[in-house]
Amino acid sequence: MSDSWEPPAVLLAVDLVILTLRGSRLCVLLVERGIDPHQGALALPGGFLQHAEEDIGAAARRELMEETDLDAGNLRLEHLGVYGTPGRDPRGRVVSVAHLAIAPRLPEPTAGTDAAGAGWRPVDEVLSGGLPLAFDHRQIIDDGVERARVKLEHSALATAFCGQVFTITDLQEVYEAVWGMPLDPRNFYRKVQKAEGFIVPVGAARKSTTGRPARLFRAGTSTILHPPMTRPSEG
Repeated sequence: MSDSWEPPAVLLAVDLVILTLRGSRLCVLLVERGIDPHQGALALPGGFLQHAEEDIGAAARRELMEETDLDAGNLRLEHLGVYGTPGRDPRGRVVSVAHLAIAPRLPEPTAGTDAAGAGWRPVDEVLSGGLPLAFDHRQIIDDGVERARVKLEHSALATAFCGQVFTITDLQEVYEAVWGMPLDPRNFYRKVQKAEGFIVPVGAARKSTTGRPARLFRAGTSTILHPPMTRPSEG
């Protein structure tokens, strides 16, 4: 190594992909940037670490609270990825550590600090390019959505988006919203029944306007699905 070598100046930031369901649509939390660069553009909540001693996870929780008034203490944040492509931020070499959370019944956000607005936006509109985003945040959201879709394949997370008791149709609607595709009811029912401990019948039925009353279920004890609920092939 050359004696004249100096480490590059790198700014460390955090970004947060927070996903929830609004009605039958998967939505992501976005803020409207109130400052340059990309003033007025939509972006993920996030920002720079405040000082050299700040923990990355603590910075993520702080930024979420400051920009959207959502308490990350009620969320399970997990590491999503590190994004550091040169030129991703006009302010210099910025490396962002992205975090992901997907949870039901999240409240409406309130914009704060350097955010001019905050709200839930449909994921399909974001990924289709219908909603232009700042920086490389569409790629980060794309990665976060794919992680969430895989989580529904391998875990019982979907039941958290249903009520204490629910029908197979209720559960299917969660999968369709997150996976972004319609599912065949018969195939879905078979897959659910094969996943041991996924759901448990409660011995009651919900009245239906047409046909037979729908059977009711509750979440089972399994958190990992065996076999997994694999997505149908899109090809």
